[in-house]
Amino acid sequence: MEKDRQRWDRKYRGEAFDDSREPNPFLKEHMRIRGTGLALDLACGEGGNAVFLAQQGWKTDAVDISPVGLRKARKLAREAGIKINFIQADLDFYRIPKGKYDLISVFYFWDRRLLPRIKSGLKKGGKILFETYTLETLLRGLEGPREAKYLLKANELLDLFRDFRVLFYREGIFREAGRRKALASLIAEKL
Repeated sequence: MEKDRQRWDRKYRGEAFDDSREPNPFLKEHMRIRGTGLALDLACGEGGNAVFLAQQGWKTDAVDISPVGLRKARKLAREAGIKINFIQADLDFYRIPKGKYDLISVFYFWDRRLLPRIKSGLKKGGKILFETYTLETLLRGLEGPREAKYLLKANELLDLFRDFRVLFYREGIFREAGRRKALASLIAEKL
């Protein structure tokens, strides 16, 4: 836990925000509908996605391991004039309350052990928005994690949500902010 926290604190040090000040392009494109429920943003980093969800009307909880990232996220929320419930926690141990959320978003974070808790945390009819890197990241030398355990196998995300109604899925090489990334993106509804 401490090693992970220190790694993420290093990433978020400094006054400047990284790319996470802005909402993820996939989230922004697919969440144009005003929210009416409770959202959870996991591994929220500097808060761009959580702030965007709150601006769309979602009552938002946002979790991250890094107090440095959360400090920036709180600043971003204050600047936007919105309230978000920020929670500092290691996702290895964080208990997502069962059946609480109408929406859970996860971007650029992958831990297979967390998946049952994510599914359990959604209400019936709740939606998951998920986007993260695939193994193509290593195969093509693209931006992203350098360890295979943090990368999705081909069609893995789609297969893992077969018990949900898949509303949208894509997998491939995409250009975001001028950079090529190997990604899988999913929107699915809990049945």
